[in-house]
Amino acid sequence: MRVLGVDPGLTRCGLGVVEGSPGRAALVAVGVVRTPAADGLGDRLAVLERAFESWLDLHQPDAVAVERVFSQANVRTVMGTAQAGAVAILCAGRRGLPVALHTPSEVKAAVTGSGRADKDQVGAMVARLLRLDASPKPADAADALALAICHLWRGPAQARLASAATGAGR
Repeated sequence: MRVLGVDPGLTRCGLGVVEGSPGRAALVAVGVVRTPAADGLGDRLAVLERAFESWLDLHQPDAVAVERVFSQANVRTVMGTAQAGAVAILCAGRRGLPVALHTPSEVKAAVTGSGRADKDQVGAMVARLLRLDASPKPADAADALALAICHLWRGPAQARLASAATGAGR
């Protein structure tokens, strides 16, 4: 399975693609899309849309994992994060790709074993799990890979459990 992880943001949006199965992951690609804060919102979202479409074309993921927006003190930051995430969801939806939203604590727990891990711990574990020489920089890149790993390891299993519980897929 191949998963595109998206750590949404207007200024920096992390993108990471991993391939594998539960317990095993390999790096396919990682990067960060940047948009200038001085540009208008519509222009910034259009830049993100083009980047997402390009990554979807190039890497052909089976699923997309996006960080679920959670409450923060800075409403402006939350809105930008939500808007960037919505563009990623829209791009995946146009292609019929399954999209999963994972909370930051869920991602941290999947990658480090602790839902309270800090950014350095997440980056270090991403590097270790993907057998990289160093943690991807900036942190948005490492977070995107962590999202993809989380979904690779937890998403499909949870979907199968939900399907079995409801009798779907028979």
